[in-house]
Amino acid sequence: MSHTIRDKKKLLGRVHRIQGQLGAIERALTEERDPCETLQLVVSSRGALNGLMFEIIEGHIRHHVVDSGRRLKRDQAEAVEQLVEVVRSYFK
Repeated sequence: MSHTIRDKKKLLGRVHRIQGQLGAIERALTEERDPCETLQLVVSSRGALNGLMFEIIEGHIRHHVVDSGRRLKRDQAEAVEQLVEVVRSYFK
């Protein structure tokens, strides 16, 4: 089973929150709010999108790139964790 199917409810929850954030940006622009406030909304939305992207990539690494059904050697498991940490740091 694909990790996106297994984690569907959690991922869709993130998407719904992102939709709410994008709606807030639209309202801020429509209402001509302070640019600093609008930029903060954009930055928050970008962070939320990066978080969603990381969740999907991490799941892909753990469940498709590395066969999650087989037991990894210690060095392989460490390599997987290092890769996940590098990807996580990229999205921060």
